[in-house]
Amino acid sequence: MKFENIDERVIQKYQEDETLMIRLFVQWCNNHKLDAQTLYKTAYPHQQQNERLKEIVEADASVDELFIDNETMLDVLQLFGNEDLAFVVADEIARLSTRKN
Repeated sequence: MKFENIDERVIQKYQEDETLMIRLFVQWCNNHKLDAQTLYKTAYPHQQQNERLKEIVEADASVDELFIDNETMLDVLQLFGNEDLAFVVADEIARLSTRKN
């Protein structure tokens, strides 16, 4: 019985961490005036809409209190195995730096 509780806790902790990763991604997009759902769809064109992403975008649409730097965003995405999304974000970072110059 205790083993099930450990499994449940591990799953709950992963889901909490995943939610934090999504919040950071949404905030990074907000910082750069990018549409998080569009970038996600670019990275994962064959997936259905990510409901957790949609919920967080709607809840955090006007939050700009935290600046997420580019390197941190890429590290977080890669930590969670979101290499496709990290690739799209890296492309956006390159595009944004080109636009600034």
